Amino acid sequence: MEDRRRYQQPITVTRADIDDLGHVNNAVYLRYVEDVARAHADAVSMSLEVLRTLGAVPVVRRHIITYHRPALEGEQLTVSTRLISASGVRATRHNEVRRTSDNALLAEADTEWVWVNPASGRPRPVPLEVMQAFGMLESDPA
Repeated sequence: MEDRRRYQQPITVTRADIDDLGHVNNAVYLRYVEDVARAHADAVSMSLEVLRTLGAVPVVRRHIITYHRPALEGEQLTVSTRLISASGVRATRHNEVRRTSDNALLAEADTEWVWVNPASGRPRPVPLEVMQAFGMLESDPA
C-alpha cells in the first residue's frame, strides 16, 4: 500500500542554483525543501487553491538544516520529504537531498510548518481533510 506521508522528486542542478564557490547555494536547498513539500501536497490533491478553500495554508515556522556534501551544476538530485507529525496547528517534515548517481546524502532538513487561516493570518488546526489526504489519521497506514 502506498505511503501518502512520503514523496520524492528529481531535480537537476541549474546554473542559477550555483554560488560563487561553485556549488549549490545553501539557500537553494531551502527552496528545494519547500518545492518538494508543495509537490507532495499537489500529489495528494491538496494544492494551495484547495487549501485556501479549506481556510488553512501551511507556512514555515522553522528549518533546521544540516549540509553534508556539496551539489554541483548539472548533477541529478532526489529530494524527498516525509510528513512526521501533524496535530494542532503544527506539522513537521523530514527532508533529504541526495545525489541520484550514488545516493550520497547532501543535506537534510527538519521543517516545522504552522497552519494559518489565509484571511486572518491567525493559526488554526490542521483540517481533517488534510490529515486524511496525507494518511495521518490513526486508521491510516503509515
